[in-house]
Amino acid sequence: MRLDDPWDDALTSGWEELDGAGGLAPAGVPGPAAPRDGHSAADIYLEVQRSEAFQEVRRRYRRFVVPATAAFFVWYLAYVVTAVTAPGLMARPVAGAVNVAMVAGLGQFLTTFLFTGAYARHARLRRDRAALDLRWETQEMTRGVRR
Repeated sequence: MRLDDPWDDALTSGWEELDGAGGLAPAGVPGPAAPRDGHSAADIYLEVQRSEAFQEVRRRYRRFVVPATAAFFVWYLAYVVTAVTAPGLMARPVAGAVNVAMVAGLGQFLTTFLFTGAYARHARLRRDRAALDLRWETQEMTRGVRR
């Protein structure tokens, strides 16, 4: 059974496009991998990069990553600054031998996992489909097939 994974790319494994007989041609072998309409691959990728669809994917990425990174950085700095400036607060017992510093340190790990899950969910719901569409469009353009 063969699964067609659109993210799995034969080009990353050292194979290029289909040769004339329908098989894969090894990397470096000239063939139909070059765009047929006279545009270079660089021109096509620049065109896609300038497209509104690509810019929207980037905007969606930034709208999540910038605030999430800032929030995590502030949380991390708050932990470090509190540990340095208020050791008495950090040493305050919470339950038995567990103190505020331990709870906050474990909170750092927890928020890392929460942010990772939130990022994966955001990517799946807000960016993956658009990015995949852009990838297919780019692949078709490099093959000389324009929509």
